[in-house]
Amino acid sequence: MELTDKQREALDFIERYIAIHTVPPKLQEIADGIGIRSRGVAHRYVQALRDAGYLDASRGEHRGIRLLKTNPYRPESTLPMLGRIAAGKPIEAIPGQDDLDLTDFFGGNHYAIQVRGDSMIEAGILDGDTAIVRFSETAKNGDIVVALIDESETTLKRFQRSRDGKYIKLIPANSEMEPMIFESERIRIQGVLIGQLRKY
Repeated sequence: MELTDKQREALDFIERYIAIHTVPPKLQEIADGIGIRSRGVAHRYVQALRDAGYLDASRGEHRGIRLLKTNPYRPESTLPMLGRIAAGKPIEAIPGQDDLDLTDFFGGNHYAIQVRGDSMIEAGILDGDTAIVRFSETAKNGDIVVALIDESETTLKRFQRSRDGKYIKLIPANSEMEPMIFESERIRIQGVLIGQLRKY
């Protein structure tokens, strides 16, 4: 399927955006980036790019776009090392500048983050491990997630939502620590753990 000029412009913007920000753009950001007003038109471009095999777009996720081909603006063999994350008391993740050469192994739409603390040791996640995380704004009960608390502190914990959806429990994998319970609106999921690395 041959792309139109505007579809190519949309693809180019998506590739550049992911290379710079490490996360895919929202539809409004695509529209703004290529100089159109309509999110609906941007959505049609994304659909066309998906049909042509350039990307995958998960329904229901604000940043659910995933590139299916090599991003020319970013070396395919690197993952962004975004900083360090607490696995004990929540701390704010600190942005970093390093790259981790493992994208070929894990695929696109992922990032790496370094664990600090011992709250996940019973899940085999130790202080100093590097967690590999899939970008996602949603999670299922039981997933180990990167959770942003009150838009300021980030932590790695097991996710559990209450039956009525009003509360989220962030559960450590350490029998000496207590779960943390928050109103749902205080928590934003930033990714789901899919692997880890450890240097001996």
